[in-house]
Amino acid sequence: MPYELRIGTRGSQLALFQANWVKDQLIHAHPDLKVSLIKIKTTGDKIQDAPLAKIGGKGLFVKEIEEALIQRRIDLAVHSIKDVPTQFPEGLHLSVITKREDPRDVFISSERKTLKELPKGAKIGTSSLRRQAQLLHYRSDFEVIPLRGNLDTRLKKLKTTNLDGIVLALAGVRRLGFEEKITEIISTDVSLPAIGQGALGIETRQDDRKIEEQIRLLNDQDSWIAVSAERSFLNKLEGGCQVPIAAFARIAGATLQIDGLVGTIDGKRVIREHLEGPIEAAELLGNKLADLLLSKGARSILDEVYQKSAPVVSIEEQNNG
Repeated sequence: MPYELRIGTRGSQLALFQANWVKDQLIHAHPDLKVSLIKIKTTGDKIQDAPLAKIGGKGLFVKEIEEALIQRRIDLAVHSIKDVPTQFPEGLHLSVITKREDPRDVFISSERKTLKELPKGAKIGTSSLRRQAQLLHYRSDFEVIPLRGNLDTRLKKLKTTNLDGIVLALAGVRRLGFEEKITEIISTDVSLPAIGQGALGIETRQDDRKIEEQIRLLNDQDSWIAVSAERSFLNKLEGGCQVPIAAFARIAGATLQIDGLVGTIDGKRVIREHLEGPIEAAELLGNKLADLLLSKGARSILDEVYQKSAPVVSIEEQNNG
């Protein structure tokens, strides 16, 4: 009797592409394995008319999927790592981080102009406070417009709204085949990526050794090391996935290099630092970088952001409404 593996995923075009990629890899490695996708609508998908920071920053795109995992309605969950909080519900953990796609942000312009070429007061759409802080730090004259929706929805809104451009993750744009729409790949000097951007994470129950053995081949060690350093940095700062925190770790030989940033929403103050160390000490390096930023004033910035971004209504109230 064939064994069936049920993958939990969001229902967006990008999420399904990513879950199907995992499915195809597993079937290729285990030809007798039957794999199915279970689409699950998350809080972040249900609430489309409010900024993410206003409805709570942690777990918006994973909570319902994790509940299905705990209830054994699915066997594993495929997430974009940048959506995954650093703390997991009891009994769950991160088993795999796939090989990371290019983690940089991209700018897609309605007039094919780069960020530098845009006119004064240009309107740029993004749902990310991280991007907003860095865009305004780069050019304080920009007007940042909140832009929610799946990647394909945001691309459509660029045509239907009065925006000069939008900022998206290169990984998602590339996976969905929209690379020809890119005006500019944004340098990490201008926009440092979100924690884990470009990598997929597979979450499982801690007691499912059989499943972990089957999916182990999807883990990329270099990506695991780099993303673990970034997530350690985020965890130490007690940040959610929607606050103006950014980090980018990469391996050069036996050395791990990591840049980290905390900024005010208006971009007027950005604290950014760089550290290097042995790859064996990835999580420690992430912690040290967070401590360095905290010593330079990051805590007061984050406290201010959290105060301004306090949820207008609780997730439970939204769901019951």
